[in-house]
Amino acid sequence: MTPEPARKPWQDPALPVAERVDALLAEMTLEEKVGQLGSRWVGNDMQAEEQHDPEETLNVAPMQDVFAASGTIPLDEASRNGLGHLTRVFGSYPLTPSQGAAEVIRQQHIVLANSRLSIPAIVHEECLTGFTTFGATVYPAAIAWGATFDPELVERMAAAIGRDMAAVGVHQGLSPVLDVVRDYRWGRVEETIGEDPYLVALLGAGYVRGLQSAGVIATLKHFAGYSASRGARNHGPVPMGRRELLDVILPTFETAIREAGAGSVMNSYSDIDGLPAVADPWLFTELLRDRWGFTGTVVSDYWAVPFLASTHHVATDMVDAGVQSLTAGIDVELPDTLGFGPGLIGRVPEALIDRAVRRLLTQKVELGLLDADWTPEKSVADAEQVDLDSAANRALARELAERSVVLLDPGSALPLAPDVRKVAVIGPAAADPRTFMGCYAFPNHVLPRYPDAGLGIDVPTAVEALGSALKGSEIVYEQGCAVIGGDKSGFAAAVDAARDADVTVVMVGDLAGLFGHGTSGEGCDAEDLTLPGLQADLIEELLATGKPVVIVVVSGRPYALGAFAGRAAGLVQAFMPGEEGGAAIAGVLTGRINPGAKLPVQIPRHAGGQPGTYLQPALGAENTGVSNLDPAPLFPFGHGRSYTSFELDDLRISDESVPVDGEFTVTVRVRNTGARAGDEVVQLYLKDLVAQVTRPVKQLTGFARVPLEAGEAKDVTFTVHADRTAFTGRDYSRVVEPGELDVLVGTSATDLPCTGRVTLTGELRVVADRDRHLITPVTVEKA
Repeated sequence: MTPEPARKPWQDPALPVAERVDALLAEMTLEEKVGQLGSRWVGNDMQAEEQHDPEETLNVAPMQDVFAASGTIPLDEASRNGLGHLTRVFGSYPLTPSQGAAEVIRQQHIVLANSRLSIPAIVHEECLTGFTTFGATVYPAAIAWGATFDPELVERMAAAIGRDMAAVGVHQGLSPVLDVVRDYRWGRVEETIGEDPYLVALLGAGYVRGLQSAGVIATLKHFAGYSASRGARNHGPVPMGRRELLDVILPTFETAIREAGAGSVMNSYSDIDGLPAVADPWLFTELLRDRWGFTGTVVSDYWAVPFLASTHHVATDMVDAGVQSLTAGIDVELPDTLGFGPGLIGRVPEALIDRAVRRLLTQKVELGLLDADWTPEKSVADAEQVDLDSAANRALARELAERSVVLLDPGSALPLAPDVRKVAVIGPAAADPRTFMGCYAFPNHVLPRYPDAGLGIDVPTAVEALGSALKGSEIVYEQGCAVIGGDKSGFAAAVDAARDADVTVVMVGDLAGLFGHGTSGEGCDAEDLTLPGLQADLIEELLATGKPVVIVVVSGRPYALGAFAGRAAGLVQAFMPGEEGGAAIAGVLTGRINPGAKLPVQIPRHAGGQPGTYLQPALGAENTGVSNLDPAPLFPFGHGRSYTSFELDDLRISDESVPVDGEFTVTVRVRNTGARAGDEVVQLYLKDLVAQVTRPVKQLTGFARVPLEAGEAKDVTFTVHADRTAFTGRDYSRVVEPGELDVLVGTSATDLPCTGRVTLTGELRVVADRDRHLITPVTVEKA
């Protein structure tokens, strides 16, 4: 009987993680260490071999030189001294779970054969609207999560995503996006959770907890400032000062790290004040590591390292780009090794290489990849049994969709009468299921290159869903126009259908794509906030019929709807609600669902007058008379109506005088005064009356989504630590300042019926990053 080979120290799960990593690191040559810092995207080669447009394959049209450098390296050559990551084995072309598992096994065996020490690679995938692979559940886009105001629901969704990924051998997911919206014209608004850092932080932390509960590492992106580019242009420079970065952009990442234990961070493509994030040691070493105590890995966004040379022009070549990025604190280069290759040897101290390798090896040990009994086959053992679009997944997608549709205004027609004779359903979002999905959903992200593959999942349209919901009504559908383009030939039939109907539902909005192949998504930025194409013209012609017209916007960003206010018979906003979106929208329109969602972004009144968020100082948020432009939105942040009514009253503040290191509670009573059960989102805002720097007019400090039966009342109590009032002062220290605060509680950023005041007392207090309170705990009790 052949004896088993002796177990190496790094293969022994009984030893402490750090000891195993030290033992392995001591055995590695410098070349093997550098090999761990890179990655390989084999799937991208397969797309290229099938004669697809290389610009679309890469999704970075100006980067032909980078594609040429990275797209032709065989995996055995790329992993000659080992490899850190395998990129998107499942997410590059249509594969069944068993086919993807076979490809994972094949690639891992190549990596192992080229690794003298048998170190496998981490397999990573995209997972923003679900596992980005063929046949997997497409959940609502992240901006729809924000509309739910429900961190626990987002956590359950992410846990389901993580379980599916883990079952087929995926170790790391490139989500969530924690960018805070600063300009609605930015194409990637759909990938964000909203415009308020506290909302983004809580829901983002929920996503991290859920994904990592399944053993899949969550990757926070994009660190930092990406969403605030000048003119909302993708990859554009960010004209942002350090104070706004610290107070608005960075708290979301800090919360996900400190409160949820996020295991990875990905850089932003943009530069801030001339310094690209990927080369910024203040961001990735001083702040992230030294101040926040982050211990995970930092991975580069795709091709961000060579971008230092090819687009930012702050590096002479790819090796120089690698030197700058590694020095700043990037640990692993994705999706292919260009700057983090052998050229680093002799250009950076070995201690910097060791620093990055140690972080990556720690994760490989924690994932079990270095255990003696690990094999590629064992890692995908569940692939044959997994159903990536299971009934449980679809039920969760449905719940999330139903809780994310925002009733802006019921008008005169909503909910639709069950006996309505004839309903005209018009518009490009009514019968195209792709409009329900974000740009990182597999059907929109990859399948346009494979038109014969279908969608891979069942996505009922809104027309079908309304037909099922209104069985006694005649449903007539006309497209009217496409999302994009100037073809008006369908207008006449649409207008005729509206004239002959009792009510018209017009569904307009976005079709997500990549780099101009859509109206929303990465590289699909908007000139202004007019509905794309001819959709606004279509609405105008339908309204001119004089018949009731309900407008449903299915989009990844808010669009200006001021021209239709007071004229529409109802207004609904659905932020890319995913594969179950049709039934969710129909449920809200018919009243089967009593909507409780709230806006995570404002709805502008004018297309170009105010592409700004509620989180502004007075001169940005209020009409002070110094400009002819009124920034007031049509519908504010936090707004959302219901088919029942709610009342907030009985404000109680525990202490009106609180030390700068103390806390106070705020309690209100919320009552359902209507005739049916429903949810209300109780929102707490604070307003700093006088500060040493300009402060937002108000800022969300706590929230709770509260279910209430008809006539039921509950008390909602927020426990507010003084740290929750902290801001970055004139000397860039984070401070809690003595002074007066207005306490505002209500149901949106402008509907705040309960008001009080608290005074913070004592001396100015500087708050340490690792000690400060980031969360406002909430309790809900029956009144």
